[in-house]
Amino acid sequence: MKKIRIPNTDIDASRLALGCMGLGGGWNDPDYTDVHVKQMRAFLDTAEEIGANFFDHADIYTKGKAERVFGQVMKERPSLRDKIFLQSKCGILFADDPQGSPHRFDFSADHIRKSVDGILGRLCADHLDILLLHRPDILWEGEEIAGVFRELKKAGKVRYFGVSNQNRFQMEYLQNFLDDPLTVNQLEMNLLHQGFAEVGISFNQYPAVYPNGWEGVIEYCRLKGVLLQAWSPLARGALTGADSGKLYRNVRKTAILVKKMAKEKGVSSEAIVLAWLLRHPAGIQPVLGTTRSERLKACAQADGIELSREEWYALFVAARGVDVP
Repeated sequence: MKKIRIPNTDIDASRLALGCMGLGGGWNDPDYTDVHVKQMRAFLDTAEEIGANFFDHADIYTKGKAERVFGQVMKERPSLRDKIFLQSKCGILFADDPQGSPHRFDFSADHIRKSVDGILGRLCADHLDILLLHRPDILWEGEEIAGVFRELKKAGKVRYFGVSNQNRFQMEYLQNFLDDPLTVNQLEMNLLHQGFAEVGISFNQYPAVYPNGWEGVIEYCRLKGVLLQAWSPLARGALTGADSGKLYRNVRKTAILVKKMAKEKGVSSEAIVLAWLLRHPAGIQPVLGTTRSERLKACAQADGIELSREEWYALFVAARGVDVP
């Protein structure tokens, strides 16, 4: 698999990142089992086979079990750490943690500090390559965040920092306080969640489909060297399933076109959906959510495809449901 240099870092990451949310069993399971350890070993084996070296975690994934099972298998393969890059996220707290508290977000220095120590302990790692702030905390303080980032970097616990689910103005606000540039913004981006593309053609149209939210995000990230990572890049499998008969009209039409292109190019449907993101000049890095070996291999075929401008727009228009203005 081809590698991309993450801007403002020395990280040469695989074009496709592997998301780890599906590891460690169910969210409400008390613990992972030998079955999940076996799944983890197969996951790493497949990653090596397809050439993926970038792994995306979050402290909340399966309530910490995803990082724990990853760390257990990494202990079995200590030489692997120098060959891969680890990214994790913090900032989300579930309801009743502690008892009686609401679901909320927390970017306080104390929470970030404790979260990183917990992540490193579960991953059996001495450092993270990238730490992302998971979802915007309304009560965040830029100076406080900058201070704890500085502390974590000096201690060697985190090399680089980024964000997830933030708009342009939130990134600008936070960057104003930081010593180093933000490296990543991870956002939901796929053929069915296409606000990043729609906002560019909605300007000066009535009604504008995405007048806010996405405005300026792509341009800011491209100008500042912030890597855009796409979570849920396969739209939760809506376009790659076997039965498209029950889908909404535009989704069904897009799924049919995806399958047609896949057949013409001799690749998987997953590869076409991912190639649509990879074709964007912003250099988007899809973060795959699957842990199944066969599906990871199907996704890896996207690395060898470059859609034409006509093919890209055909998919966009099909998913949009109406022609471009």
